[in-house]
Amino acid sequence: MKDVKAFLRIKRQKSEYRPVCERVKDFGEVAVLPPEEHSQEQASRCMDCGTPFCHWACPVGNYIPEWNDLSFRGHWERALELLHACNNFPEFTGRLCPALCEYSCVLGLNPVRDRTPEVSDGCLRQPISNGVNDDPVTVRENELAIIEHAFKAGLIKPNPPKVRSGKKVAVMGSGPSGLACADQLNHAGHSVVVFERDDKPGGILRYGIPDFKLDKAIIDRRIDILKKEEIDFKTGVDVGVGYPSAKLLQEFDAVALACGSRVPRDLKIEGRELSGIYFAMDYLIQNNKRVAGVTIPKDKEIIAKGRRVLVIGGGDTGADCVGTAHRQGASCVVQIEVLPKPPECRDNSCPWPRYPLLLKTSSSHEEGGERHWSILTKKFIGDADRVKKLECARVKFKGKEMIEIPGSKFEIEADLVILAVGFVHPEHKGLVSDLKLELDQCGNVKTNADYATSQKGVFSCGDMHRGQSLIVWAISEGRASAHAIDTYLMGKSNLPII
Repeated sequence: MKDVKAFLRIKRQKSEYRPVCERVKDFGEVAVLPPEEHSQEQASRCMDCGTPFCHWACPVGNYIPEWNDLSFRGHWERALELLHACNNFPEFTGRLCPALCEYSCVLGLNPVRDRTPEVSDGCLRQPISNGVNDDPVTVRENELAIIEHAFKAGLIKPNPPKVRSGKKVAVMGSGPSGLACADQLNHAGHSVVVFERDDKPGGILRYGIPDFKLDKAIIDRRIDILKKEEIDFKTGVDVGVGYPSAKLLQEFDAVALACGSRVPRDLKIEGRELSGIYFAMDYLIQNNKRVAGVTIPKDKEIIAKGRRVLVIGGGDTGADCVGTAHRQGASCVVQIEVLPKPPECRDNSCPWPRYPLLLKTSSSHEEGGERHWSILTKKFIGDADRVKKLECARVKFKGKEMIEIPGSKFEIEADLVILAVGFVHPEHKGLVSDLKLELDQCGNVKTNADYATSQKGVFSCGDMHRGQSLIVWAISEGRASAHAIDTYLMGKSNLPII
């Protein structure tokens, strides 16, 4: 590090968001890219600690201290090389990753808690103890600064392999895991075909993540490079329906399944059959298509304009629904969660450097609406077959046991309800059942340590294999499975294990 004491005089300063009054009127990205000088200054806060726990916490094993130092010094091209050595798509993770690394930054080490915690920047601030603590380095934003500088400077160029292996690999799904797997296998020299049942590549990145978090031009920019590197994308192809699953095993030397975990968890309570109740992904997918210019038939529209919207589920998907409802012109938005309100800062149950389950206040929450915790939905109540309100009750937890508080029932008025209560497993009908793949106890595709399924030559990675998870885990598994597939095809592999 050029200045090993920079963290003592420079404080964490996150990137800015567009003003709420402006951003709720459109679906443009909320975050504003900071000037490079700002990013370099923030990168200088990386303290050259002896053991970089940020690297330990990152599923792809990013060389965080190294590329922080390089970007600080202005060695952008070398910083990009190290960034791409571990992460195929830092422009995605730099916008969407929850930054496990930042919670493990040594600057956040907190051995003694001797005063009231301070909440700052999404609760990353730790209680200061004897002057040895500070806010973590802005790792995710520094990562984004490197990759965006690289695109701006023309450093990202197609680099197709010079030699082909003669092997063909089919990748099912073009989300982050499938794209990472395809990219790695292509660089290994295999001919890769990516199958995507939607009309454009990107998977959940394109149709599950709102444009205000990830502009779809960012996806198209990367897909264009992958195409020029000779990856073949076949969109609008639903393998197992319009394309026989058995044909894969005949035409390809190996198959990678990265179809995600798309079966939503339902809320099977009285009144569930009423209209006006939708799964979160159906709502988000439709809106993303609308923003992309697709015309939605009137009788199929899920629109929040003028409606009282209730989002059930307190996670990131629920927050995305909150932000979407604001932009659609909802009259009011309420989000409820059955679990208790998380703590705002670390407690003894989750010591550093582990990732803590803390209260997250997203940009969507800053835009308005209400949030409530420890709320159990008991019954949907309707009028003329459409939901009008919900009967709820307050609960408390004794260990893992949920206890309804006597006399706590109340009602919430809502004429549009979004269920954002997670996903249970990948779709079994079609590809999975056709190939007779063994499943684990959760309903995910079961594999061995090398990502191989019960069907010879068929591998699985990402959410389809591990269950619903983070984008950075999807990329990590895509990379690791590519190493396993390359080894299967060639007997050995020069690809990194992650």
